Amino acid sequence: MEPAAFTSDRFGGLQTRPLSSWTHPYFMPARLPRELPLPPSVGLAVSRADISLGRLSGLGQLVQDPELLLGPSMAQEALSSSRIEGTQASLSDVLSAESGGAPIVDENLREVDNYLRAAREGNALLGSLPVTQRLFCATHATLMSDVRGEEKAPGELRRSPVWIGSPNASPESARFIPPHQDHIPELLADWESFVNEDSGTVPVVVKCALMHYQFETIHPFLDGNGRIGRLLIGLMLVNDGVLPAPILHISGFFERHRVEYYERLQAVRERGEIEEWIRFFADGVTEQATESASRITLLVQIRERYRAEVRADRSALAGLVDVIFRNPVVTVGSVQRALDVSQPTASTVLRKAQERGWLVSMGRWGQGGKERWLAREIWDAVHDEV
Repeated sequence: MEPAAFTSDRFGGLQTRPLSSWTHPYFMPARLPRELPLPPSVGLAVSRADISLGRLSGLGQLVQDPELLLGPSMAQEALSSSRIEGTQASLSDVLSAESGGAPIVDENLREVDNYLRAAREGNALLGSLPVTQRLFCATHATLMSDVRGEEKAPGELRRSPVWIGSPNASPESARFIPPHQDHIPELLADWESFVNEDSGTVPVVVKCALMHYQFETIHPFLDGNGRIGRLLIGLMLVNDGVLPAPILHISGFFERHRVEYYERLQAVRERGEIEEWIRFFADGVTEQATESASRITLLVQIRERYRAEVRADRSALAGLVDVIFRNPVVTVGSVQRALDVSQPTASTVLRKAQERGWLVSMGRWGQGGKERWLAREIWDAVHDEV
């Protein structure tokens, strides 16, 4: 790490432990600010983000069963957040694996599936826990189970130094060295206090931006910090009553601007550029909230049209509507399980849906060569892939 790059102590500074076995300098973040005056341009960006979140929340409240719209949205968020860290997967493969009903063999798909399970677990825990160490350690244990990095203490705070840089970086060549592990308890105590304080002095978008920056800077785990830190943004918006469910796909923005995302975080540490980070974060919230609102509007329209088409149909076809909104990639087996019907009935339902133009065959996929069916309209409304 290059000490000369750290020219501001506004949000922390470099420290050393000369009497310990770890003699390299590390960055010690300052306490999170409970008040932060912002220049007008940044304040406007935050206001735009707040308005966009309000619109998204209003749409989310109108959906009587938001879980129907969460499936593909959460899968897209899980995929983008994982791809930022180098995971190679596609949304169609993620959804196919989820509907397959069999253990996931592919390492990349397991990583994305773990993120999905961690996000659902975190959302469920919000019913009994605030956003605390206990919550994010539980989600981290799920995230890192049976995947690359599993040996790096899933669910446990790190007990050794880490450094960030190229794959072969050493402490000397690393771009950034997070605080020494002995500081983690005190830093997380301040982080928890900040996140759970009911303060009207810090807008929620600014609060989320600061929360995420500090979590990534503390780097409490040996691995998986980025994914857990991004997952916490959605959970915090739900915990603070801003959104009814984690329906903001913020990692899509970070993935599209991956280099700038990392540079903005590092610029706060090196040069104290917190306003620039908050503006970048707020622009991302605005862009993704607007996109999510458009998607929800379109999905609701499609769902109501499908439901109207089968209102007089007494077969299991009506039940298929909810199934394909939870996951637009289905198989005979996934329809059997979801509707609790026989294989012939599931096949008949899929054929009827194909005749109505709801589904198209994607051919066979994975072990066993199961045929996949795609709900094209729903897929076009939720996916980011070209």
